[in-house]
Amino acid sequence: MARAGLGAGWDCLFANDLSPKKAASYRANFGDNDFWLGDVNEAAPHLPHCRADLAWGSFPCQDLSLAGAGAGLDGARSGAFYGFMSAMHVLRETGRAPRVLVLENVCGALTSRGGRDFAAIGKALSEAGYRFGALVVDAALFLPQSRPRLFIVAVDRDAAIPAPLLSREPVAPWSPKALVVAHAGLDEATKPDWIWWRLDAPRANVPRLAAILEDAPRDVAWRSAAETQALLDQMAPLHRARIDAILAAGERRVGAVYRRIRPDGAGGKTQRAEARFDGLAGCLRTPAGGSSRQFLLEIDRGEIRTRLLSGREAARLMGLADDYVLPARYNDAYKLAGDGVAVPVVRWLAAELIERLVGLESDDRLAV
Repeated sequence: MARAGLGAGWDCLFANDLSPKKAASYRANFGDNDFWLGDVNEAAPHLPHCRADLAWGSFPCQDLSLAGAGAGLDGARSGAFYGFMSAMHVLRETGRAPRVLVLENVCGALTSRGGRDFAAIGKALSEAGYRFGALVVDAALFLPQSRPRLFIVAVDRDAAIPAPLLSREPVAPWSPKALVVAHAGLDEATKPDWIWWRLDAPRANVPRLAAILEDAPRDVAWRSAAETQALLDQMAPLHRARIDAILAAGERRVGAVYRRIRPDGAGGKTQRAEARFDGLAGCLRTPAGGSSRQFLLEIDRGEIRTRLLSGREAARLMGLADDYVLPARYNDAYKLAGDGVAVPVVRWLAAELIERLVGLESDDRLAV
C-alpha cells in the first residue's frame, strides 16, 4: 500500500514481506520483478546494487500496540525493525544509503515500555547517519476511517532540507502530547538529530462511511434478526439510546460497531458493543493486532440490520482503488487491509515532504 500511495512517479527497486499471502497480493498487483519473500533480517544480500532515494519500513505493530502483549521492540514481530535497520547499515557501508527513510507504525510506539522503544528507534536512526522527526497523521483527514498512525521521517544527515519544512517547536496537529513526551525521552546524543517537521494540513473532500459501501458484497451477508438483537443487547445504555433516537427520527443512518472488553462496574469485565454514527469507521484492526472485526449497522425506516464490513469496503477505507486485486478469501482480504497503511496518507506525505527531500539543490540547505 505504500507503493500504491507513492504512485507511478516512483520506481520500486526492492520489496519484501515475510507472509506468503501478502506476497501473493503484492505480486497480483505489481508483478514479481522486485519482490523478495523472506525474513527482513536476511534481506541485505538481496538489496539492489544502487542507491535508492527512499526506503520505507512498515514494521509489524503487534508488540507495540496498546491492545497487544507489550513486548515492544524485543518482541518477535515488532523486532523486525532491527532487521530493517541492519539492512540500512549495510547500504551505508557500501555507499548506497537512501537519502530518506520512513518508518510507519501505531501510535503505541510512542509510549511502548515507557517510551524506551521510541528512544531506541531514534538512537538507531541517529547511529545510521540520519536526522529524523515524526508526525502523527490520522487517515480521517482523507478517508472515512479513524486511523491515527506514527510516521517517522528521517533524512541523510548531510542532505539539504528546505527551510519551510522545518520548525523550532512542535507543530499541530502532527505533534500531539504523546509525541512531545516521547521526544523528551530521547537520549542526549540523539536529540541533536531531531527535526520538528512543519507541514500544512491537507485539503481533501472526505466521503462519509455510507458512500464507500457495496450494494451487494460477495463475501459477507446481512445477519439474522436474532444475531442483530444479540449485538444490540451488548450495548451500554448510552449507545443504545443513540440508536433509539435515530429510530424515532425515522432517518437512514449507517454506523460502525466494534465489540470491546470493558469494565462491568462490579470489578470484572464484559464484552460491549460500541457504535459510532459520525460518518467514520473505527480503525480497521485484525485479531493479530489485538482486536475484533468491525460491523456495519444500518438503520432505515425503523428497521435495523447488521453485517461485517466486506473485504472491498475495508480496502476502500484504506484508499485502495477498486481495481486493486484482493485475496479471494474474506479473512485474508480483511487482514491485508487492517495491516496496511492508508494510501492517500502516503501520497500526501510523498508530495508534501518526501519528494521535496529527495529533489533538492545545494543552495536549499538550512543550518539549524
